[in-house]
Amino acid sequence: MTQSDIEVQSERLESTNIHAADAGEPVEDELSGPLLIEQLEGNGVTSSDIKKLKAEGFHTIESIAYTPRRQLMTVKGISEAKADKIANEAAKVVPLGFTTASEFHSRRSELICLTTGSKQLDTLLGGGIETGSITEVFGEFRTGKSQLCHTLAVTCQLPIDMGGGEGKCLYIDTEGTFRPNRLVSIAERYGLNANDCLDNVAYARAYNAEHQLNLLHLAAQMMSESRFSVLIVDSIMSLYRTDYAGRAELSARQTHVAKFMRTLQRLADEFGIAVVITNQVVAQVDGMSGMYNPDPKKPIGGNIIAHSSTTRLSFKKGRAETRICKIYDSPCLPESECVFAIYEDGIGDPKVEDDD
Repeated sequence: MTQSDIEVQSERLESTNIHAADAGEPVEDELSGPLLIEQLEGNGVTSSDIKKLKAEGFHTIESIAYTPRRQLMTVKGISEAKADKIANEAAKVVPLGFTTASEFHSRRSELICLTTGSKQLDTLLGGGIETGSITEVFGEFRTGKSQLCHTLAVTCQLPIDMGGGEGKCLYIDTEGTFRPNRLVSIAERYGLNANDCLDNVAYARAYNAEHQLNLLHLAAQMMSESRFSVLIVDSIMSLYRTDYAGRAELSARQTHVAKFMRTLQRLADEFGIAVVITNQVVAQVDGMSGMYNPDPKKPIGGNIIAHSSTTRLSFKKGRAETRICKIYDSPCLPESECVFAIYEDGIGDPKVEDDD
C-alpha cells in the first residue's frame, strides 16, 4: 500500500468513513491498486469462468497472474486451454517483467508503515509494521504478541499522518485470545469512536488448519469489496501442532504451512496490506545445546516459516509491564533490540517508573 494508492481514495474515505458499505450506501469510486477479476471478461473469458474462479478464491487479476497455470486447471470447469487463455489475458494487464532498481526503490519509498503504538518500537522497525510484506512475531506466552495484534487492529484505522493506514483490519484468531474490550480502550487512547472501531475489525475464529486456510479465500473476497490495511493471524502454528502429530505427518504439515504462507504473501502483494502473524516457540532439548545457547527456544514451523516471513521479531519478558523486542531476521533492518511496554490502552513506550 503506497501513499499514492491512499490519496486516490481519500475523498471516498472521507465521505464513507471506511464503513459506509455497512450502512448500505453505494460507493461509486473504484479502489485503486488491485484490479477486480470481472475486468477479464471478454476475449474468450466468459462470466461463467469468472464465477468459477471467484468460487476458488480468485477475486483479482493479480491473483490470476501470480498463480501457476496448473493450479488454475484444478478449478472445476476450467480446461487446460481455458487456463492458458485466462493466464494470458491476466499477463497483458499485470506487469510481470523486469523493472529498474531505481523505479522499484521509488515505489518502496512510498510504502506505508503502521504504528505499533510505541515510538521506540516504531524506530526499531524503521517506521512501523511495513505494508506489502509478512511480519512474524514469536515468543513465549505473556510476552505481548496478542497485545501488539490488538493495538495494530486499531492503529491501522488511523489517518496516514498519525501512523495509520486508513483501512480496516482482518483478524484470524486460532487460540481464542481475541478480546474486543481491549480494542475499546485502545480506540479511546487515539480518540476514535469505539463502535466504529469495532465495526472496522472483521474477526474470525479458526478451528482447524484447513479452516484457517479457507478463511484466507474469504479474506480475499472481503478485500476486493472494501479497503483493508492489515491482516492478522494469531497464532499461525497453533492448530498445526494439534492437527498434525509426529514425524509421519511432518511433510504434509509443512506442505500445508507453505501453501498458507504463500497465500498470505499473495494477499500482501495483491492488496498492499500489512500481514502480521504471531508464532509460538519450542524448547530445544538436544543435549548440550543449553550450555552454549543461553536461550534455547526457537520459533516453530521450521524453514518454511523462516523463509516465508519478511521480518521476524523476537519478544521476551522484561520487568513489570516492559517487554523486549529484538530483530531476529530482516532483509534491511540491522540486528538490534528495544524496550516497550503493555498498558491498558495497548502497546506504548515504558514510563519512567517502569525503568526504575
